[in-house]
Amino acid sequence: MYSYVEQYLDQWGFSVGGATKCKPNDNKIMLDVNFVVCQLCALLTAVWFRLYLHPSKTSPFVRHVVATLLGIYFALFCFGWYALHFLLQSGITYGIMILTGVEHMHKYCLVVALGYLSFCQITRVYVFDYGMYSADFTGPMMVITQKITSVAFEIHDGMARKEDQLNQSQKLLAIRRMPSLLEYFSYNCNFMGILAGPTCSYNDYIAFIEGTPYRHRDLETKGKVNGKSRLNDPSPNTEVIRKLATCFISLLVFLSVCKVCPVERNVDDDFIATTPFYAQVVYLYLSMLTTRPKYYFVWTLADAINNAAGFGFNGYDSNGLPRWDLISNLRIMNIELATSFKVFLDNWNIQTAHWLKRVCYERCPYNPTAATFLLSAMWHGAYPGYYLTFLTGIVITLAARAVRHNVRPYFLGSPTLKFVYDVITWAATQIAICYTVVPFVLLSVGPSLKFYRSWYFCIHIGCILLAIALPVKPRHLRLKEQQPAVQPSLESTDSNSNQKQKAT
Repeated sequence: MYSYVEQYLDQWGFSVGGATKCKPNDNKIMLDVNFVVCQLCALLTAVWFRLYLHPSKTSPFVRHVVATLLGIYFALFCFGWYALHFLLQSGITYGIMILTGVEHMHKYCLVVALGYLSFCQITRVYVFDYGMYSADFTGPMMVITQKITSVAFEIHDGMARKEDQLNQSQKLLAIRRMPSLLEYFSYNCNFMGILAGPTCSYNDYIAFIEGTPYRHRDLETKGKVNGKSRLNDPSPNTEVIRKLATCFISLLVFLSVCKVCPVERNVDDDFIATTPFYAQVVYLYLSMLTTRPKYYFVWTLADAINNAAGFGFNGYDSNGLPRWDLISNLRIMNIELATSFKVFLDNWNIQTAHWLKRVCYERCPYNPTAATFLLSAMWHGAYPGYYLTFLTGIVITLAARAVRHNVRPYFLGSPTLKFVYDVITWAATQIAICYTVVPFVLLSVGPSLKFYRSWYFCIHIGCILLAIALPVKPRHLRLKEQQPAVQPSLESTDSNSNQKQKAT
């Protein structure tokens, strides 16, 4: 969940110029003019960039320079001189990469980039304006922090670790040479993702700039998929139009229903005192449901901008149709129909989930789940509601994992039982998600604890009991059990191939 999405769609008035102060207006919510103008300009610029600065027509150097300068210009237009923080954060961490060497640069870059981001978030929240998102320059810094740390870890993987120490994903994303200063700034501050992301891997971005968007992912199979010829440069127009239509619908839905079911009503004294509990549960679901379209709007628009520039191509599907989901940040239907906490998180803010997994979860030797949620809370910002949300998320994740490992197998015997299980887990997942993210929306400790007290902390207590009563083997033990299962199959394959060679 990106806290910075709020800054663009929960503006209480218009702001022109990065440092302009918004005036409160309790009657209506308006779009941030700067963001909308810049994103629309970025969309048009992306089309021009793909057509006139195509890799077949110009050099990677020119594409890097243009993408970087346009990104800096859009940032200055939106945030004024606050945008210099983007360059300063990137410059400091690049210096760290050069001076400290590949052995420890990933640790230093993580600490410095996250510390710089946290300092800016704390000063913005507690020094300047608590609860307001006007001129929130820390939003883009959150994406840049992801990119900085991703590059640092991928350079460390590619230049300091042995090949047999890397998993398949790390091998694919490993960077084998130090990026130049221009490449580094282009990756961090290009116009396509400077305002709302999404995060992408450095190798994918460089491949896009150089005109080889899927070669390094080994997606080529003699130019064909299921007998259908592939195009070297498929058009993204259809996908861009589809995503813009999704943006329009999401924005229309948000503006239509955002005031009908305000989240704040969940902590209203009269509402709590007079509303039956089952009605409170239904209202919680509806009120949180109305907050999602604004995220759908921002992330889908950002994805469309990248696609319009030709970035985001992810090979072809089984029907030979081009896929443009390489850097997509969400899958709306999978979110709304999720039957587990994990499925919801896997389809919500996908690129941030990938970042957390690659930087923290796969590398943390102890309690990776708790460490990942803690890193996510620190990255999101200084509001205490974020920490309440992610602390709750730890408990619910452990309980959901325990239920899936211990209970789900009993419902797989027949389609009817499986359907019943899916219906129950869908309802439980949606309520658990809503319960978890209420502090994320309310921001403050007082209202958040008031909400949890009105529910008697029932989901917290229930999840703790489930996690204790239904034990799950630690992750490292599960991985060890999987390895022997894979090894015999490999040995049988080798023996079969040897027998065939002897027969011939």
